[in-house]
Amino acid sequence: MKIGELAKRTGLTAHTIRYYERLGLLPFADRDAGGQRDYDESILVWIGFLKRLKTTGMPIREMIRYSELRAMGSQTSPERCVLLKLHRERVRTHLAELEASLLVLDTKIDTYVDADKRTQNNDKSTQTSRNQIGARAARS
Repeated sequence: MKIGELAKRTGLTAHTIRYYERLGLLPFADRDAGGQRDYDESILVWIGFLKRLKTTGMPIREMIRYSELRAMGSQTSPERCVLLKLHRERVRTHLAELEASLLVLDTKIDTYVDADKRTQNNDKSTQTSRNQIGARAARS
């Protein structure tokens, strides 16, 4: 598939795909007779994996290291596994931090909601009192 098709199917720009090739994150594509990149379908799975690594915050230098090890073959599986385990632990730590931050946000939002309810109840109570006072004054 051509770079435009790959870009469309992966959500990456053609510029990003070429950049990833230069970094070594993607293997260099075969070229067709006209010299245009021609990607194999299997690249889609690899790009999907790279996008997951990026989403989870793996630094690009580690992504490059993983890619280099992958290109060396199955004998590097143990080292790749170690890289992924270390990254997984960082992701878990980050998730715990995000969950704690979310709890703080929820608590703060509840404080505002409760304050708004008190204000609304106070406004209704004040309005009711004014209406009752106004009604008594009209009867006098």
